[in-house]
Order: sequence, then C-alpha cells, then structure tokens
Amino acid sequence: MLYNTILVPLDGSRRAEAILPHVEKLAQEHGAKVVLMQVVEPGPLLYGAAEGYVEIVLSEARHRMEKAKSYLGEHQDRFAALGVTAEIRLEDGPIVEAIIRVAEAVKADLIAIASHGRTGLARAFYGSVAAGVLQRADRPLLIIRAEDERPAA
Repeated sequence: MLYNTILVPLDGSRRAEAILPHVEKLAQEHGAKVVLMQVVEPGPLLYGAAEGYVEIVLSEARHRMEKAKSYLGEHQDRFAALGVTAEIRLEDGPIVEAIIRVAEAVKADLIAIASHGRTGLARAFYGSVAAGVLQRADRPLLIIRAEDERPAA
C-alpha cells in the first residue's frame, strides 16, 4: 500500500510521541506528507461569568494554542530535517471527532497513533482515543502500544 498523507495526532506526552519513529520511516519510504495535529481544549466558560473571568479563560486558551503550535512546530522541524514535508493542525472539540474530521479534510491515507495501553477500570474511566478512532475511522490505522511514562533513573 502507498501512503501519501499520514495523520499523526499528538497530545504532548512522550507516550503519544512513541509513534513518531514509525511515522518517520513510513514517510521516508513512501515520500508521504505528515500532518501533525493536536486538539486544544478550551477552558470552562461559565454562563453569566464576570468579564474579567472570561478574559482570563480566553488568555489561557490563547496560551494553550501557542504552546501547542510551538510543540508541533518542533516536530515539524524534525521531519523537515529528515526531508519529510510536515504540516501542523490545531483543532478543538471532542478528540476522536476532531481526528476523524482532520483525517477526512487532509485525505489521510493512514492515521498513526500511540495507544496509552490502559486496560480495565482505567480505560473505562479515561476512555481510549485509539479505541474511539479504531471504531470510527474509515481508513487504515497504525496503532502502537506505548510504554508507561516513568521517570528516568
């Protein structure tokens, strides 16, 4: 199978970044473009909140967007150094829906994602982005199970 566009959802964690070496290799082998995305969730807005509170929430949202843009930009530069074209997308809304929406918009041939590997009660409580994408996606997926983040010894 030939991949032209690979969508890579990231959340800023090392576990999510575990997919990157696989994507680097696939992108180089197939001459594929990589689309790096992150869903930035807005803070809570309260109905009837004071104007000052709304400004604080909006300021925090802008800060999260800039931080996400910088984070994805660093990975974009890493792909560029490997000769791989990469673009970045910042999205909002429910995570699984955002991933599916972007996959359709960029005509991704592959969605590459790391699963955090939660099982049992933890999975039921936190949900699973990878499982949600697996259930909803209409295109090939590459899902790897990432190890737990543990502090370096």
